[in-house]
Amino acid sequence: MTATTPLPTPHTPIGRIPVLAVQPVIEGGRGPTKAVVGEAVPIRATVFREGHDAVAATAVLTRPDGTDHSWVRMSGPTPGLDIFEAHVTPDAEGTWTFRVEGWSDPYGTWSHDAEIKIRAGVDVDLMLEEGARLLDAAAERDGLDESAVRALQDAVWGLRNDSQTPAQRLAAGRSAAVQAALAAAPLREFVSPSASYPLVVHRERALVGSWYEIFPRSEGAWQDETGRWHSGTLRTATERLPQIAGMGFDVIYLTPIHPIGTTFRKGKNNTLTTVEGDPGSPYAIGAPEGGHDAIHPDLGTFDDFDFFVARARELGMEVALDIALQCSPDHPWVQEHPEWFTIRADGTIAYAENPPKKYQDIYPLNFDKDPEGIYVAIRDMLEVWVEHGVTAFRVDNPHTKPLDFWERILTEFHEKHPEVVFLSEAFTRPAMMHTLGMVGFHQSYTYFTWRINKHELGAYFKELAGDWASVMRPSLWPTTHDILTPYMQQGGTAAFAIRAVLAATGAPTWGIYAGYELVENVPRPGAEEQVDNEKYEFKRREWDRAEHIGIARLLQMLNAIRKEHPALQRLRNVTVHHTSDDATLCFSRHLDAKHSPTGKADTVVVVVNLDPYTTREGVVYLDRAALGLAAPEPGEYLQFTVRDEMTGETHTWGEQPFVRLNPHVQCAHIMTIEGR
Repeated sequence: MTATTPLPTPHTPIGRIPVLAVQPVIEGGRGPTKAVVGEAVPIRATVFREGHDAVAATAVLTRPDGTDHSWVRMSGPTPGLDIFEAHVTPDAEGTWTFRVEGWSDPYGTWSHDAEIKIRAGVDVDLMLEEGARLLDAAAERDGLDESAVRALQDAVWGLRNDSQTPAQRLAAGRSAAVQAALAAAPLREFVSPSASYPLVVHRERALVGSWYEIFPRSEGAWQDETGRWHSGTLRTATERLPQIAGMGFDVIYLTPIHPIGTTFRKGKNNTLTTVEGDPGSPYAIGAPEGGHDAIHPDLGTFDDFDFFVARARELGMEVALDIALQCSPDHPWVQEHPEWFTIRADGTIAYAENPPKKYQDIYPLNFDKDPEGIYVAIRDMLEVWVEHGVTAFRVDNPHTKPLDFWERILTEFHEKHPEVVFLSEAFTRPAMMHTLGMVGFHQSYTYFTWRINKHELGAYFKELAGDWASVMRPSLWPTTHDILTPYMQQGGTAAFAIRAVLAATGAPTWGIYAGYELVENVPRPGAEEQVDNEKYEFKRREWDRAEHIGIARLLQMLNAIRKEHPALQRLRNVTVHHTSDDATLCFSRHLDAKHSPTGKADTVVVVVNLDPYTTREGVVYLDRAALGLAAPEPGEYLQFTVRDEMTGETHTWGEQPFVRLNPHVQCAHIMTIEGR
């Protein structure tokens, strides 16, 4: 197969009004910026010109059918940097584009120069007449409404009314009515557009969601009188759905449900030896009963799966399925397509390794021998699950598969099944994580799990909401079935509560692994994972005790707060505020009225005690402007009312409130500003 040599970006002549450094643009437009329906997307660009005449810029959003949707006058320029900014808001799914148009602003130039000259008594009559001619021409344009024409004509008359003082005549040409008319239909000269850049718009679930992970075989698993375990089924797992939905989760995520191989099957806690009844890892996919497009016989049939999906939808939840592109030695593909795997010098197939870890029960696919055959097989397998109602895939270790494969298959699924969301489980180098987002993954796991202290978390939340928010949407998980950090092992219930608050408010998508509400935190010695890992055995939990011994009510509260406040459903709107205490983190999320789906401003301030052992207290130094609050009158102090969404209590805060949080009573404040 001959590699295709990429072509350089064609030379583009600079515009009469240069427009440079347009953002957010991914690799010069090679990949699209991401948004969801109704999300305000920040656009910025550097726009300038020679000399001192005024320039301005407009952000233009174009629909998938090629028609312009909206034109937004950009604010700016930033003094000394010539940076202009605006937000555009797509209102439907599809592949949109946006561009920035730079233009000369003759009215802005005249207004600036006229004020200076007339105040100095220089060229007074000339400047007033030039203004009159400019606004007279503006009033003659097609498409203006009657009120705008009248405002401009009145200004022309006022500018030429020599019975008034020069200052009064100038004021007529710079009136609020004139400003409004030209804001709606500005005078634009030398309009110079940038290139049009792609903006892919997904449905809301691609950005916002609360995920709950289960091993279906554990739901309803039981032991007989001999101690032998019997698998739960998709039908018994269905019985758990009302409880999960009752906590407010809207995505139920299933670990692999396929047949499991017996060759080199792993035993309890990943041992190399098994005893009778060990179910094996569901990630060792494939047996004589079938592969990735089959269901483990112990779990049931496709009728049972369809029943599970239907019940989840009745309860307002979507179904996500774990896709692990690897095979057990017993997978049908191993016999039918040995060329899809790596053959070692001794003739054996190479199993998966992540030294010092070895996974003898798993054969990785080799995408280099028959890439087309593998592509077709995986595409057809995914189609099976989409046909049975799966609307999201959690993809295991996508960073170990070729990026060109992912770009091709994700592009095809975006075109054929735009409703399907792909979550990347790639705990790896930043370049790979970002590029997986660029080639089409809707969401990604993150380093959040290992960011513990105030400075790490504050910096990471800002990073996730910064420039890379346009390509990599974060999904925050305090633990997974493979990860249990020392903080979670040692911090007890308070640690689980703290991390749940951070995950639920730190990004629009978060998730937990079953048993989180029971505070399962016993580690396997020497490992950052739970003892008796559910990957290798059945786990029966006492769900009827969840409301009494765990944090199920907290999880329910967090999901309810998220649903009520649109500020928590957006990513780019975070501000981290300074605090006097090293273990107290404060951040806020703000949406102004014009960017909020409710049409009302929404602000949420989160203050968290990160210390799971000790009460912490200190002063929070709030950034007033970031909260959308007006400055107080001179000589007055800013005061506003906040409501603690966790307790229902209201408080009066200023710009430097004092907080005190006991992690065993209430580890955090989630405050909303009242009167909005």
